[in-house]
Amino acid sequence: MLEATKTPQSTPKTRADAAPVNPAHAAEAKIARIAVTVFPLLVVVAGVAGYLLPDAFKPLGPGVPYLLGIIMFCMGLTLTPPDFASVAKRPWAVVLGIVAHYVIMPGAGWLIAVALNLSPELAVGLILVGCAPSGTASNVMAFLAKGDVALSVAVASVSTLIAPVVTPLLVLFLAGSYLQIDAGGMVLDIVKTVLLPVIVGLLARLFLKKFVAKVLPVLPWASAVVISLIVAIVVAGSASKIVAAGGIVFLAVVLHNGFGLGLGYLAGKLGRLDDKARRALAFEVGMQNSGLAATLATAHFSPLTALPSAVFSLWHNISGAIVAAWLARRPLRDA
Repeated sequence: MLEATKTPQSTPKTRADAAPVNPAHAAEAKIARIAVTVFPLLVVVAGVAGYLLPDAFKPLGPGVPYLLGIIMFCMGLTLTPPDFASVAKRPWAVVLGIVAHYVIMPGAGWLIAVALNLSPELAVGLILVGCAPSGTASNVMAFLAKGDVALSVAVASVSTLIAPVVTPLLVLFLAGSYLQIDAGGMVLDIVKTVLLPVIVGLLARLFLKKFVAKVLPVLPWASAVVISLIVAIVVAGSASKIVAAGGIVFLAVVLHNGFGLGLGYLAGKLGRLDDKARRALAFEVGMQNSGLAATLATAHFSPLTALPSAVFSLWHNISGAIVAAWLARRPLRDA
């Protein structure tokens, strides 16, 4: 998951007698495309390393919340006031995206856990992924799919900001029958590892503009490396159980992500949004902040509970890139 990647609001335009309007945005978009392409490979390498060398990564477990904090700080650096202004301009589309995200993915996670008769640890892990806010790699996928990037950024930002309240309540409601849920502890953890770093990053973007402008092109890579390290740590923690649980977890994650992508697009269609917005909602619903889910699973449950998050982190970037490439080749229905 590229948890701190954001793309320009539109593709750079060119004229026959002029250079691209914004070469910086063009360069940033190119870096984002490369990072999204390479990222799944980094996650695979990290997962294999965590499985083969568990003793090397297990001791790093207590550092996972801090690693997630770095990712969310980077996300805050990518946010700008216009991102929030877009919420006020079209609240219906943003509210629809947030409601679809927090209804479809938690519900699908619970249904799949029941249908596949997952163990309590894996069921809670899958539900936890579904209750997480959307990951900002979805912004990149929306851009590559010729979707509505402004809407994508708005939904991702708001879903992240309300996660300290919404995520613990949904986990308590849907997963409370499997394991004991410390909703209050989750609230504090999400505030510390998500909300505060995002706010600090946003303030840095406002007051340290020149410095932030220099580091923005590096953020996709920084995010990719940090989330890959989290995956390695999570896999190392459950290395002894991966062989037995790996197949059913992969099936559950593929179904979960597939329902999210498909039903997210359908939600936009039912809400009578244009095709660009539908494409954006597909990724906003189907792609999750699996780094947060892995962090919460590790802190509140067992390493095995974090396994669905690790698998989701790999798969949703692969499936997202494939779906984005497919949609990019299809003309916009409203054009």
